[in-house]
Amino acid sequence: MLFNRISRLPMVGFVCLWICSTCPGPLFGIEQNWPQFRGPHADGHADSRQLALTWSETDHVRWKTRIHDRGWSSPVVWGNQIWLTTARPDGQQMFAVCLDLQTGRIIHDIRLFHVASPREIHLTNSYASPTPVIEAGRVYVNFGSYGTACLDTATGKVLWQRRDLPCNHWRGPGSSPILFEDRLIIDFDGYDYQYVVALDKRTGKTRWKVDRDIDFQTDNGDYKKAFCTPTVISVNGQKQLISPAAKAAIAYDPRTGKTLWRIRYRNHSATSRPLFAHGLVYINSGFSKARLFAVRPDGHGDVTETHIKWVVERGIGSKPSQMLVDDLLYVLHDKGTALCIEALTGKRVWQQRLGGSFSASPIFAAGRIYFFNE
Repeated sequence: MLFNRISRLPMVGFVCLWICSTCPGPLFGIEQNWPQFRGPHADGHADSRQLALTWSETDHVRWKTRIHDRGWSSPVVWGNQIWLTTARPDGQQMFAVCLDLQTGRIIHDIRLFHVASPREIHLTNSYASPTPVIEAGRVYVNFGSYGTACLDTATGKVLWQRRDLPCNHWRGPGSSPILFEDRLIIDFDGYDYQYVVALDKRTGKTRWKVDRDIDFQTDNGDYKKAFCTPTVISVNGQKQLISPAAKAAIAYDPRTGKTLWRIRYRNHSATSRPLFAHGLVYINSGFSKARLFAVRPDGHGDVTETHIKWVVERGIGSKPSQMLVDDLLYVLHDKGTALCIEALTGKRVWQQRLGGSFSASPIFAAGRIYFFNE
C-alpha cells in the first residue's frame, strides 16, 4: 500500500513486498546507513528520493538472494553490508547472515547458538524476530533470552556473547536492541521476568539492570509480557530512555537505569516503538484494543493524571509502529485500516481501509508512506 504525503487525502496502490530500487541510483534507494529497527532516526524515515512506485518478481528488482530458514528481523545496513538474522523453524539453531549490498552475495553465514529445547512461539512469530543494530566494525544480534552476540563485521568473528539473561518470552522474542553511547540496551519483558539491561558494547558485561517496578494487577504472566524496542530522546538537556512495557511505559536515565517518570495503562504486549516530536512522546499501549498516548516528557514519578495531553482509543493498531511526518501521525491497524491524526491534538484527519493484515512498520520516503501487508 502506498500513500502520497503531499495531500491529506489517501492515494492507494498495490505493491508486493520485495526490496526494490530504481536505476540509476543507490541500491534500494539507500543513501544512508540503516543501522537499527526503523532506521537511523528510529522513526522509519528514509532520505532516499529514488524509490520505485511499482514492482513485482521481475520489475525493479536488482537482485534476490534466498536466505535459509526463518526470521522476521529487519535487515540493517552499514556501508556495503546488509546484516540480518534467521533461525531454524524449530528454534534449535540461530544464525547471523551478511550480504553484499551491491550484488546480494552472501559474505558471512554464521551459526551462533544451539538451543536444545526452545520454548514454543506464536505462529505469527519466529525465533529470529529482534532486529540487529550495527555500527562501524561491529554488529550486535539478539535472539531474546536465547542469546546476544557482538560480531566483527569484517571477519564475522564473535567478539563476545551473553546467554545468561533469563526471560520466558511466552510467545517468542520480539524486542530489538539499541545502542546508546557505549551501551547496548535491551528490554526483556516475559512471562516470568521483566527488566531492562544495559550491556557494555565493548565487552558485553552488564553496566546496569533494572527490574520493572509495575503493579501488573495479576499473577498471570501472559499479561506481563511485552515486545517493545525502546527509544532514547533528549528533554531539556537530559537523555531519557522511553521503554513501553505491559501495563505501563517507563522513562529511564539511559546512563544509570534510574526511573524518571511513567504512565499507566490497561494493555499488555506492547510492540510499537515510541516516537518523539513537538515536545510529546507518542506511546502505543499494545494488545488488545490498543490506545495511543501523547505524553509530555518533563514530569517526574507517575504522570498518568498530569502529563498525558491526549489519548486516541479507536482505530489504533497493536503491532505496526506509528509514523510521524511533520504535524501528522499515521497509524496502521493490524486488520488493515489506516488512520491519520493531528500530532498536536489527536484529532482525526481521515481514515481508510486498505485490506489485508499488517504487522510490519511503515517507511516514509520522498513524500510517500510505504505500508507492507502480510
